[in-house]
Amino acid sequence: MAARLSLNAISKSYGAGDSRVTALTEITLSLHEGEFFAIQGSSGSGKSTLLNICGLIDHPSNGDLHLNDIAITQLNEQQRCMHRRKSIGFIFQHHQLIPAMTVYENIAYPLLLNNKPSRQVRHEVEQLLTKLNLTHRRKHLPRQLSGGEQQRVGIARALIKRPQLIIADEPSASLDHQHADAGLQLMRELNQTFAASFLIASHDPLVIAHCDRKLTLLDGHMDGHIDSHS
Repeated sequence: MAARLSLNAISKSYGAGDSRVTALTEITLSLHEGEFFAIQGSSGSGKSTLLNICGLIDHPSNGDLHLNDIAITQLNEQQRCMHRRKSIGFIFQHHQLIPAMTVYENIAYPLLLNNKPSRQVRHEVEQLLTKLNLTHRRKHLPRQLSGGEQQRVGIARALIKRPQLIIADEPSASLDHQHADAGLQLMRELNQTFAASFLIASHDPLVIAHCDRKLTLLDGHMDGHIDSHS
C-alpha cells in the first residue's frame, strides 16, 4: 500500500536558550492511502503540534516530511500553502464554521478559494448536501444547526475538494456519544468512498476504536510502537 504521508525523525522546538521547549522528538510514521490513523495522548503530549506539521500549517525543526512523495520540508511557505490547499482537508474540534455564511456557502468555500468554476462548485456542493442529508439545511446559518449537523457541515467542507489527506482534531469532543459515533461512522464511510487518508488526534476510546492503527504520544515522544487493531 502506498504511503500518503511519511514522517522521518520529525522534531519540533520553540524558543531558544534557556527558554527552549521541545514539543516533539523524532517522530517517525507512515500513513497509507485510505487509512484511518489515530494519534492519542493526554493534553500537552504533542498531538496538536504533530497535526499542525502534518497539515503543513507548521514547519518541523528537524526531520523529513513527504506528502504524496513530495519532500515538503524542502519547499518554501508559498509552495507548502499550495499543497495544503490542494491536498489537505481539516475537521476541527468545534467545527469552526463561518458564522455569517450559510451551510451551502461554508461547504463551497474551499472550492471558491481554489478558483473552481461556479458550475463545478454547485455540482460538488449539491452532491455532498444530498449524501450527508443536509439539503434541507442549505440556507441555514451555523447557529441554527444542531451539534451533529454542524459536524456534518464541517466534514462536507473538509471533503469538498476531494483531498488526499484529512486532518481531524478531537472530532468527537463537542458531541454526545450518539452524535460522535454517527459522525465517526460517516467519516469512515467517506474515507472508504473517496479513498482519503484520515489522521485523527483524540483521547476518546470511541474514536480510537474506529481507527486502523494508532500512535501514542507521551511528552512529545512516541510511547512504544504503532499499534494495529486486529
